[in-house]
Amino acid sequence: MSPAAITPKQDRAALGISMMLLAYLCFSFIDTGVKWLVLAGIPALQLAFVRYAGHFALSLSLLLRDGVSVRGFATPKLGLVLLRSLLLAVSTMLNFLALRYLPLTLTSTILFLAPIIVCALSWPLLGERVGKFRLTAILIGFVGILIAIRPFGVDFHWATVLSLGAAASFALYTMLTRSLSGVVSSGIMQFYSGFVGTVLLLPVAVMVWRSPVDGIDWLILLSTGFFGWLGHEVLTRAFHYAPASMLTPFGYSFMLYLTAWSWLVFGTLPDRWTVVGAVIVAAAGLIIWGRELYLSRRLTPVPPAPGA
Repeated sequence: MSPAAITPKQDRAALGISMMLLAYLCFSFIDTGVKWLVLAGIPALQLAFVRYAGHFALSLSLLLRDGVSVRGFATPKLGLVLLRSLLLAVSTMLNFLALRYLPLTLTSTILFLAPIIVCALSWPLLGERVGKFRLTAILIGFVGILIAIRPFGVDFHWATVLSLGAAASFALYTMLTRSLSGVVSSGIMQFYSGFVGTVLLLPVAVMVWRSPVDGIDWLILLSTGFFGWLGHEVLTRAFHYAPASMLTPFGYSFMLYLTAWSWLVFGTLPDRWTVVGAVIVAAAGLIIWGRELYLSRRLTPVPPAPGA
């Protein structure tokens, strides 16, 4: 089904929620596979290149199938589209580098700092007012991260800085996605996300390339691009069937998926401080989501009753 065949904002909440859960399942496959391969000695930046090369090939083939001309790639606000794609690539690179050293459960907890960063930056960058409820949630979220990473303890790992950088880059990427939504088609944004990541990482991948030693590792390597594209494609389509206010909380399924994979694949479970920090970060994110939902409903005019 092409994106044009989907009617925006159809009221099919169950389908939207299912697609949201599927999207984050795809993302969990990527992080789990990358951790498996970096522990096997495959360079993290090589993995990032393959992830974007697969994404690029699939996005380009779909656009060509739908008959997009060369002029169709000259999208409005191209500079912002390229910056958005660069931020996503930087976030992926930093996350993949961190996965070599940090547990999946910790990197996922830190990544979910991104919505809190978005809220914190919405006033200076977007001019959106942040009231006391959301400001309190921002502070709670940062406390949760401090509990999870314990920056002044003996267990603090320098790679946590990479994960924090990934979250910050992803937050800026999210803000640009919000501003470009409705201006640039999702297919074109998908294409440029794959294109920029591929071009940026190709020289590095050539220099550090190390081939997997067996078929399973090759399968995992090649699947990263597919799951990256599929996750973003399903995530985009989910919002055609249910509003963001309904879907946002289901993004936290990512933490649950990675906890399960961490135990099943690597035999590790999060320590108590990571769990406490994750719960606090999730609570802060849900407070921000709930407050934005309340404000959006309060500001939405109530239509007059029939016959009024």
